[in-house]
Amino acid sequence: MRKLELKFLNEEGRVVTYTLDHPVEPVDPETIQEAMDTILGENALYSTGGNLTEVHSARIVERIVEDIEL
Repeated sequence: MRKLELKFLNEEGRVVTYTLDHPVEPVDPETIQEAMDTILGENALYSTGGNLTEVHSARIVERIVEDIEL
């Protein structure tokens, strides 16, 4: 399953990651930047280290799990 990770810095300078399942693809970097800017501008999300202060990065993560029959 592919996931979209949105990474922000908080007031403590730590990276805070929010993960969204099943992102719309193909990914549009401009749309993601706008969404992250809106999240910051609206102070929509909070972390234990305080408010989010700036956009850090975004990425698509794919995890593949293969069970081993024993």
